[in-house]
Amino acid sequence: MTTENQCLIEEYEITPYTLLLMPIQYGSKTYTRIYELNEEFISPFRPLDIIKKSCQYFGSSYEGRREGTKRLIKITHKAPIAIDPTSSIFFFPTISPSRPQCVWLAHEHISSYSRSGAAETSITFRNQKSINLPVSFSSFENQLLRTAHLKTTLVQRIAETERKSFYMFHRKKTEA
Repeated sequence: MTTENQCLIEEYEITPYTLLLMPIQYGSKTYTRIYELNEEFISPFRPLDIIKKSCQYFGSSYEGRREGTKRLIKITHKAPIAIDPTSSIFFFPTISPSRPQCVWLAHEHISSYSRSGAAETSITFRNQKSINLPVSFSSFENQLLRTAHLKTTLVQRIAETERKSFYMFHRKKTEA
């Protein structure tokens, strides 16, 4: 999955158009190849640094988002992260985020996936671009399902809160 529009950028926050963050080696440093719907960028920061910075941009910390995942769905290892639940920006890691080879994927943009080798999965995004990643099919599918569980749980909580607010607001109007 490569495009001709690839440039080095210093600042980057994940957006609803971000597909994945892939680590690439530049000498002894780990940079990130950022795939968006129609563009690619290279950042001098590691994927995890971009995830952390994006959590902060949307008003939380990475640690806070991880704690939220733990409390909501009881996942502590390779936890999916709700970077911005209101914009449906949920990312998940392919392996432990502390490992330099960890790729982060946007749940929202995954259209399909299939086994492409013993420890490799082919992922197709909604824009029809595909990529093969060095992660087993079962591990990838598990991460996808965990992220869907987190997303559903958060959406249900938000809807429940809105219903309660609606009820309280209308109850007070009828009592007045």
